[in-house]
Amino acid sequence: MGEDIGVLVKKAVDFQARLDRVKAQLGEVGFDWYPYDSLGSFALLDPLLTGERRDLAGLAGDGLVLDVGCGDGHLAFFLESLGCRVRAVDYPATNYNRMRGVRALKQALGSSVEIHEIDADSYFALPDARYSVVFLFGLLYHLKNPYYVMETLARHSRYCFLSTRVARYTPDRRQSLAGLPVAYLVRGDETNQDATNYWIFSETGLRRLFDRTHWQVCEYMAIGNLADSEPSAWQGDERAFCLLERRVVDRVTRARYLAGWHLPEEEGSWRWTERRFALEFPAPPSGRCAELRLEFTLPDRVLDRLGTVTLQAAVNGAVLCTRTYSTAGEHRLQAAVPAELLTREAALVEFALDRALPPGDQDCRELGVVVSRVELE
Repeated sequence: MGEDIGVLVKKAVDFQARLDRVKAQLGEVGFDWYPYDSLGSFALLDPLLTGERRDLAGLAGDGLVLDVGCGDGHLAFFLESLGCRVRAVDYPATNYNRMRGVRALKQALGSSVEIHEIDADSYFALPDARYSVVFLFGLLYHLKNPYYVMETLARHSRYCFLSTRVARYTPDRRQSLAGLPVAYLVRGDETNQDATNYWIFSETGLRRLFDRTHWQVCEYMAIGNLADSEPSAWQGDERAFCLLERRVVDRVTRARYLAGWHLPEEEGSWRWTERRFALEFPAPPSGRCAELRLEFTLPDRVLDRLGTVTLQAAVNGAVLCTRTYSTAGEHRLQAAVPAELLTREAALVEFALDRALPPGDQDCRELGVVVSRVELE
């Protein structure tokens, strides 16, 4: 077990003091630091989290942590100080000082946090395939397409800490938004004279967004104006703080996934693989043979670049078959598995392609085939 979130909040206060000292030592840097309290949002995790979820280290495990909209990187550097491996993401055009602040602090702290420039309002690829936890504090209502961002994050991460502005009324306070799954699109000068503000959701609309983008709400808390919040005036400011967990309904297989699989897509109905991918099935009763079935798709973009693809299937180290495919579309591989290969408690099933698409600018994953079903019966 890691430290309780209340202990970490106290450490965040000390770390903020350290950052203030570092900035003072840097003196004149030629730009303005981000003026808001970035670590203040972290402090609100104390009243938000309950039970086992108060163990942030338990949520993060040994996986990567992603800070989206990192500002000057205060949260990212603090998480690193707790032992997390962190990626920090922002976009110079919308960052307060064009990301000069986060880079200056990284150098001054001798940090290993990786900093990436990503425009979340465009089609984007994340720097890594998987994250245990994503932090999305104060960014959602600054996004033109929050649906796309939340759906993308759900494909690559298990947990998401999120805060955003919400509203209970329209700006004139005449029409209630409570209970309606809606979002209010503000004018460019309507909220804090800030043209980067876009969609401000009702609570019901926010929860609908989470549901439609494959997240379930584990914890939810609202602060600020809880009576008659609205999207424009600062007096009407209400904030929602949430812990979300990716909702996975995996229909590809009941086996245990091993290496080489990407996260499920389209409500768990299919998965991309890497060049090599493997599973572990419970072995059939002793003395019985079985049949291995793999249903998959070779997308046009794979064959257009690779020409042909050869797929090999093996069970418990013994090669069953090798097939070459030269046409795009749906395919089905079937192979008999002799009983003598199924004498162990579990059956290790391994697939290997002779080639796959390497990671690129549009997708940071290695891509092999798209699997819709795999069975050993």
